[in-house]
Amino acid sequence: MSRTEATEQYSRALKLGRKYHKDCILHGSYPYLQVLDEIIDETMIAGRVDIGVVEIPTDQIMGTKTAGRRPAFAGNFMPLMAPDSEFAAKWKDLCVAHLGDEGIRDPIRCYEYLGRFYVQEGNKRVSVLRSYQALTIPAYVIRVIPVWSEDPEIQSYYDFMNSYALTGLYRVRFSRPGCFGKLQAALGYEPDHPWTEDERRRFTSGLFLFQQAFQKLGGGNLPVTVADALLVWLKVYPFDDLKTISSAELEKSLSAVWADVKVLADADPISVSTEPAGQEGGEGDSMEEEPGLLGRLFKSRLPTSLNVAFINERFPEESDWARAHDLGREYLETVMVDQVSVQVFNGLRTEADAEQAIDQAVERGAQVIFATTPPLIGACRKAAAKYPNLRILNCSAAMPYTGVRTYYSRIYEAKFLSGAIAGAMSPDGRIGYVASNPIFGVPASINAFTLGARLTNPRARVEVRWSCVEEDAMESLARQGVKLISNRDIPTPDRTREPWGLCQVLPDGSFHSIASPYWHWGNFYVKLVRSIFRGGWDVLSAQNGGKAVNYWWGMKSRVVDVLLDSELPAGIKRLTEILRQGLQDSTILPFQGPLLDQEGNLRHQESEWFSPEEILHMDWLCSGVEGSIPRYDQLLPMARSIVRFQGLTRDQIPPEKEGPIL
Repeated sequence: MSRTEATEQYSRALKLGRKYHKDCILHGSYPYLQVLDEIIDETMIAGRVDIGVVEIPTDQIMGTKTAGRRPAFAGNFMPLMAPDSEFAAKWKDLCVAHLGDEGIRDPIRCYEYLGRFYVQEGNKRVSVLRSYQALTIPAYVIRVIPVWSEDPEIQSYYDFMNSYALTGLYRVRFSRPGCFGKLQAALGYEPDHPWTEDERRRFTSGLFLFQQAFQKLGGGNLPVTVADALLVWLKVYPFDDLKTISSAELEKSLSAVWADVKVLADADPISVSTEPAGQEGGEGDSMEEEPGLLGRLFKSRLPTSLNVAFINERFPEESDWARAHDLGREYLETVMVDQVSVQVFNGLRTEADAEQAIDQAVERGAQVIFATTPPLIGACRKAAAKYPNLRILNCSAAMPYTGVRTYYSRIYEAKFLSGAIAGAMSPDGRIGYVASNPIFGVPASINAFTLGARLTNPRARVEVRWSCVEEDAMESLARQGVKLISNRDIPTPDRTREPWGLCQVLPDGSFHSIASPYWHWGNFYVKLVRSIFRGGWDVLSAQNGGKAVNYWWGMKSRVVDVLLDSELPAGIKRLTEILRQGLQDSTILPFQGPLLDQEGNLRHQESEWFSPEEILHMDWLCSGVEGSIPRYDQLLPMARSIVRFQGLTRDQIPPEKEGPIL
């Protein structure tokens, strides 16, 4: 490179630096490089680690170690000094060296804090390489370790330090903890697999191609990392596709999941729809009702008929859960026979089977997909990317995917009713409760049941056992003298022979069901499909600000209720009717008034209200409950699959390579 070319390069860099400086001043932001010594002090530092010489990403170099070079550079590392200055002359010398035979070989020296680099020696080298858009630079790095705290950024950084020990790459940075294990699984590695040099090169090459597509779609304006976006993409597409598809195809595939990338920036990425009315444009049970205002805006594209497909992991004859949803499907067909045609696919044990079934359903005209179990979410997400106009729903909770809506029910409301019955009928205030799995909504059900019991019997205490930990949990409680036990819920109201729901332990040791919460999936399917006819689907899309949608309906929507034994005392039945009506018209709320947890901490003030999200994500048990929430390593093998998908601590469980990466 000639001196003239170096001078021209400095002029271009100076123009960029001055423009950056001017724009910052106009917008009231800091125009110079950040200074590490001004960001942290010794009280914030847990230690320092000598990393040695490594290649670091130039776009992660944020500033300098000290303030000595503050006037020389704009915040983008472009120069601010005059072209005839001594600084400019040295800058040009480095520019000539960069494109000469030897290049810039000496590593810079810098400090790294929270994944950002601050230069101690070599600022002009960084500036020159940044002016040529170099991706990396060799650097001697000293890592400054922050003191541990509950701050999400600190937690994510500690997660990064663990992953760096395996990857040796600064590019593998996530904005939230727990993501690296998912990346390992997506790449086909074991959780603790150290990357080889070939694997680092392979990943770096693929990440570079992905970053180009990420930047083209505006990723630089999002508060997420490239690795965050890549992990979203890998939940649908295999990593090896990065080596085979064109840049245009890559950009198109990333666009298909871009809404899920953007939702990562939202601290609360899920919009919870708690009732059909209001949330769905005001639809009711009658098709003759006029749609709401927003519904009328979408009227020109509303369907006059719908083809609906049900995707089931198992066959109805072998699974109570599948049978409950199949009865719901039959109810939908009966009620809406003139407007809805239905396809059914059963026994889809693998993700590939489910993907093929959805493809077949679409070929046969399906416009709506109901996938009835959480493990089908992987196939649903791939279908959402493949068929952007297909309405896809998965029966699960708290899945932050915009292309797949989830649905479940507020069964805790029915548990509150059965708890009130238990409290009123308990001879000694001692009540058993068999919980299913430590998944979203289950602690809320335990707490609601306990609050119901204490409503009618202030001395009631609820002894919790977990069927996912001990197979004979109900029998164990009975052997210990407990006379009233809440067992798992009845799948459908016609299944009355087994000991479902709240049971009395009879003198001969047998169980007699007296009150059982149940799901009425048919009501959900009818109401949801009617909302589509009336524009409710589009209305909710317009109202939720780009978030994922979780339908979480309760007793008011008639999707859950309690089946009562005909021999219950008249007073208990009357009490139940009063409480049921209060739940349906929202004059009674299970989580109302001061609420303490097991440790005596106040979780809820008299004047406060739990949001639906807070109830769904409860991970604590209230005062009056005896027992605890089991850890993943305490679960029986048969329970671990559902906990991976819906568990309260699912982000802390290392994912499996052969399963969907959530």
